[in-house]
Amino acid sequence: MSTRSEDEAAKLHRGFGWLAALGIVLVLAGLVGLVYTAVATLTSMLLFGWLLLIGGAVGLLHAVQARGSNFFWLGVIVAALNIAAGVVVISRPDAAAETLTMFAALLFLTAGLFRLVGSLVVRGPQFGWTLMLGAFDLLLGVLVLANWPSSSQYVIGSFFSLALLFDGLGLIATGFGGRRIVGMVTDRLAAAEDIPAAPARGAAAADEGVAPGGGTVVDQGVTKPVQPE
Repeated sequence: MSTRSEDEAAKLHRGFGWLAALGIVLVLAGLVGLVYTAVATLTSMLLFGWLLLIGGAVGLLHAVQARGSNFFWLGVIVAALNIAAGVVVISRPDAAAETLTMFAALLFLTAGLFRLVGSLVVRGPQFGWTLMLGAFDLLLGVLVLANWPSSSQYVIGSFFSLALLFDGLGLIATGFGGRRIVGMVTDRLAAAEDIPAAPARGAAAADEGVAPGGGTVVDQGVTKPVQPE
């Protein structure tokens, strides 16, 4: 292969390697978070608060830059709400975790009821699967609400850690799969460029009635002399 192709293949190989390394880090963080769920809950709340705060500041900056438009006040209000929510979450992460846990439990209950009722009314081809998912969501919502507010110490952290774990596994699969594909393509290109062109030249010479190495060519029982060059 050419030098440029080799450089591009090496860059792709390194890029997929870094992607796999990031996936390993996320998997380790998810496993640690599942062990220390209280710390994971506090960390996720602080990250959420800082994201709200930074997003509100960026939104306010954009609103000030577009102050001549019709959406100026709407952008200012949304940015102010994000900043206020970020300050509250950072200052009271435990109360924010309790609120989000209650909200998550209500979401599970609502989703479970809708899936149960929908599966019983429609009775489609995925009836059993939808019914099982609805029952699981309903049971999870009831368990979270039954232990609230003490459940807020581990529910958010568990969800956050599981998200890190599955995202990390996806990145690892993508990284190693990408490295394998790049290696296969590189080997195919290298093998294609190493094929000699002599057989094709010999076939062309035979079609013209001339032997590649000199001599005569027999065509339909007739011997044709080879003219000297």
